[in-house]
Amino acid sequence: MTEAPLIAILDDEPEIRRLLSAALEDAGFRTQTYGRATEFEAALRRIMPDACLIDLGLPDRDGLALVHRLATESGAAIIIISGRAQVQDRVTGLELGADDYIIKPFEPAEVVARIRARLRRPAQQQGRNAQSLRFAGWSADFDRYTLTSPDGIEVPLSHAEAEVLRMFTDNPRRLITRAQMLETLGGTAGDSFDRAMDVRISRLRTKLGEDPKNPHLIKTIYGAGYIFLAEIEQTP
Repeated sequence: MTEAPLIAILDDEPEIRRLLSAALEDAGFRTQTYGRATEFEAALRRIMPDACLIDLGLPDRDGLALVHRLATESGAAIIIISGRAQVQDRVTGLELGADDYIIKPFEPAEVVARIRARLRRPAQQQGRNAQSLRFAGWSADFDRYTLTSPDGIEVPLSHAEAEVLRMFTDNPRRLITRAQMLETLGGTAGDSFDRAMDVRISRLRTKLGEDPKNPHLIKTIYGAGYIFLAEIEQTP
């Protein structure tokens, strides 16, 4: 029997932690809750959550710095839950690596739905026997959230970067429009989504050693979208 996904909740308000934990456990998830960033970071040495709900207004740490660290070091989905409702706050959170941004006050059912949407795609992908694949000398492991270069150097992927790469490798040599990205990756249409996608693709290009002026794997079709130019070879 497969163990239920583990959701880590970091918020300094006990009532919000209780509300989120109850809603998620009623929906079949496991939860661990934390009121301070130091507690949460210590727990990450022992647990591997499938998703993290992160409040930005923490008493002992800048929430955005924590989001950025998680995005670079963890394969967990990252969802910000914050009272900061300005567009620039949402854009910054997404640019730093968050997968989603929910504004307080929120409906617990919406949070549950957003987490399900973020975790549904990896579950669907398992049946395709393509969790590991090769392209242009690179190896991608979507179970471990890693890339391995032709020289054998391993590069970590954030959850958001892995989702973008997965979208490309599922659709090689085909134009992927912004509308298709929105449908595949989820989110809300608008400038914040577009900027977040641009940042994720830029980071992915950097990890793939792409020349930003002359990329040979991820080609921009201005005004239309992107094309992933590599041939895909699935590995056992």
